[in-house]
Amino acid sequence: MLVLRRKVGETVMIGDKIQIQILGIDGDQIKIGFLAPKDVQILRQELYEGIVVENMAAKVQKEQLQPDQILNLLKKFKM
Repeated sequence: MLVLRRKVGETVMIGDKIQIQILGIDGDQIKIGFLAPKDVQILRQELYEGIVVENMAAKVQKEQLQPDQILNLLKKFKM
């Protein structure tokens, strides 16, 4: 793990396209801003972990469904 000290207003670069700036410090909380291409997804760790768990659960559920069950679900789905 790389550990850096930064002051408010200072920036860290990841590669040449992702910029992280320290926007403020209030007690034990730090406000940071991210500037990155739109195709780069930035998530808090707890959200990312929740998505991983949901995706794994969906995969298990998909594996348990039979093809005829999937077709029946698709027939019920209306746009």
